[in-house]
Amino acid sequence: MLSELDKAMDATVDALIAPGAQLEVTTATVRGVDLPVFKAAPPSMREYLGFFFQANADKEFVVYRDERYTFAQIYAQGIRTAAALQHRYGVAKGDRVALAMRNYPEWITAFVGLLHLGAVVVPMNAWWQPEELRYGVEDSGARLIIADEERARRFATLADFHVPIVTVRVGAGVADELHDARLEDLLAEAPAAPWYLSPLGPQDDATIMYTSGSTGFPKGAVATHQSVVHGAMNYLVQGLAMLQLAQAGGVALPEQQVMLLNVPLFHITGSVPILLVSIAIGRRLVIMHKWDAGEALKLIEKERATYFVGVPTMSLELMQHPDRDKYDISTLLDIAGGGAARPAEHVERLAEAFPGKHPAIGYGLTETNGVGAGNLRENYRAKPASTGRASRPMVEIRIADDDGRDLGAEAIGEVWIRSVANVRGYWNKPAETAKAFTADGWFKTGDLGRLDEDGYLFIVDRKKDIIIRGGENISCQEVEAAIYNHPAVAEACVFGLPDERLGEIVGAVVYLKPGEMVEPEALIDFTRDGLAAFKVPARLWVSPDPLPKLGSAKIDKVSLRKAYREIVEARQPAE
Repeated sequence: MLSELDKAMDATVDALIAPGAQLEVTTATVRGVDLPVFKAAPPSMREYLGFFFQANADKEFVVYRDERYTFAQIYAQGIRTAAALQHRYGVAKGDRVALAMRNYPEWITAFVGLLHLGAVVVPMNAWWQPEELRYGVEDSGARLIIADEERARRFATLADFHVPIVTVRVGAGVADELHDARLEDLLAEAPAAPWYLSPLGPQDDATIMYTSGSTGFPKGAVATHQSVVHGAMNYLVQGLAMLQLAQAGGVALPEQQVMLLNVPLFHITGSVPILLVSIAIGRRLVIMHKWDAGEALKLIEKERATYFVGVPTMSLELMQHPDRDKYDISTLLDIAGGGAARPAEHVERLAEAFPGKHPAIGYGLTETNGVGAGNLRENYRAKPASTGRASRPMVEIRIADDDGRDLGAEAIGEVWIRSVANVRGYWNKPAETAKAFTADGWFKTGDLGRLDEDGYLFIVDRKKDIIIRGGENISCQEVEAAIYNHPAVAEACVFGLPDERLGEIVGAVVYLKPGEMVEPEALIDFTRDGLAAFKVPARLWVSPDPLPKLGSAKIDKVSLRKAYREIVEARQPAE
């Protein structure tokens, strides 16, 4: 039976999207499929950004350490960045440009400027090591890179790599060979605005965001302007509905919402539900360059933050921080999570640790522009193991068997998601696209789940071979390939191990070639050169016997994962 909050949310959303309302929903044919769309949606991100930046021009938008910028200042800098890149490099519609940096104001201004030009933004994972960065740039065909100093130094180690790099926040005296130009120098000589803008339409490509799946190489999920706009606007409807319900309940809302930006902008959570929704609602973003729970508590108090979202690891660290009670975080209203599962028992602990603050969880993927399901406030406490109902008004969720047939309530199958916010496919990977996206618009998530009678989604397992460590997707195959590069390894199997803080960590078991001897720690260290730090195995066992096989002669990963998870949960020592 639906809760009172569910009924109130449905009624509020119905009013927001009704015929004649500002957010009216109608139907349109998108890539051959009839789907719900917002009738008055901006046709591209250029119009979306232009409208909302101007509507919120005088409000403070970005805070980074001692730097503070209004919406007008960030937008002007974004347009000037577009002009500089067009003036110096001829960046135009359809050109792919990589952003390789941690969270800085320049990430936002570059993102805004590139979308304004019609270029395709390719956010790079800042944790990637040099060869991973090379792969992302070469796979996407990026003709230019905008990077901070640390990422520029990683690119500089690559042989036969000639893509020009524009740097931001580079220290004085840094060698010229690190970059082609500094962004600040380009801005100083650039005109205030681009001299020409190509027309943009809803089906033009906007972003390519890389996601690790079951294969050894990340796949570039290609979002159109229409899908990004609708992903942001779907979140906007949910946020407006919650604000209206809060006001109806007598909650005194602050003059401006303030969000602590503590997740990477290169992730879908950072770029769509946080950045783009903040631009729409005039919300201030307080940028954390690097996550630290103690610093987060200080910033929540100092900036009077109203909203916190991050992977569940972050809220757990806030809850467990020894100085938690020293800070005034009374302005905080919601503590949301996403990107990874939050253990059900943590939900009530979170509510008790932060009285009056509302825990929440979201479920979405890079391929859905972060849109999927959400579980909020008292609903979340009532069903803490669920990621909530399909996010209205755009999203449909179904549970399907291996033949694509619908399964009934409580039946376990693969979670499929459909909405106009779904990406159009994977960059230059038609076979992978055909496997993951159906002709009638559904994305096969690779997650196994069930829907209860109220439409609440419960994720029960993972069909695809990935590990989610603190919100970062890790391909088991990629880590296995790194281990197999060691000449002493005969067999390797990589799987996720449970971890209270990160949700999952990387585990591995290997069988060595006859006569070889290698210590587990030495094998772990061997993988560090080729893998980003978050992909390196946290636990590794050397098996004295060949690894168990299935009838197909493949390694029996299911039984190995189960056996070694039991070892970890029992806190038995590694062999």
